[in-house]
Amino acid sequence: MQHDAPSWRDFLAARKAERQACDAPRPLRALAEEFAFRTLALLFPQFAHPSRLGAHGVDDEAAHLEALLRAAITPLVPHAEGVVDTVLSRLPAVHAALVLDAEAILRGDPAAESLEEVIVAYPGFLATAVHRVAHELYRLDVPLFPRVLSEWAHRETGIDIHPGARIGTGFAIDHGTGVVIGETSEIGDRVRLYQGVTLGALAVSKKLANRKRHPTIGHDVVIYANATILGGDTVVGEGSVIGGYVWLTTSVPPRSVVQFSSRVEQRGGDDGLEFHI
Repeated sequence: MQHDAPSWRDFLAARKAERQACDAPRPLRALAEEFAFRTLALLFPQFAHPSRLGAHGVDDEAAHLEALLRAAITPLVPHAEGVVDTVLSRLPAVHAALVLDAEAILRGDPAAESLEEVIVAYPGFLATAVHRVAHELYRLDVPLFPRVLSEWAHRETGIDIHPGARIGTGFAIDHGTGVVIGETSEIGDRVRLYQGVTLGALAVSKKLANRKRHPTIGHDVVIYANATILGGDTVVGEGSVIGGYVWLTTSVPPRSVVQFSSRVEQRGGDDGLEFHI
């Protein structure tokens, strides 16, 4: 059914009312991008601007970071100062976790020649770094901004990690393009994912918004390329290996090996080969 469009004057009046009612700061995406870069620069000198490479630059970086965070979240939360202080107090732990992540990537990838290469060049590390910061904001119930941060990392790396996902230490994403990790995913320590892995939900009903919808991955699990693991009740036991292209919707015990199987059969006559996958 077609409705009559409002007049230009009425349209502009509606946009004015909408803009007045909008409580998010308009440059939020730009703030998120700058905040991500400034956080990385404070945590790792490889991201610092050349003018801030000296020891004095650390204080400048910290002050700028604090101001950015305050500007971004003040319109979004009632007690912004307390949130800012808490987030900053958690950055040392975030840094320690990211060092373990970088070391895990270096240790597991023969192509990586140095820790600096991992920190500067690996998309899996960048996505994980932004996620660990966004997750701290998510834990403090900051709306919108954590998701904008994660979407910036998604755009930069092709890796989509919801800020609500809980990820242990020593986490490694190899290559990473197309990795999707849902909001209620829980990932243990020393887990390695390859490109195209999905940790998703079995259903997308809005009624499930406050329930665990995504899988739990135990410690020391390896999940190879393009595997799909779905469901909030699905648990991959520690020490397991999930092969490429596996579709998994049920739990597996510790130290399992789950493989995508295929076979080739010779058919009679001139019909050639039949592939069963």
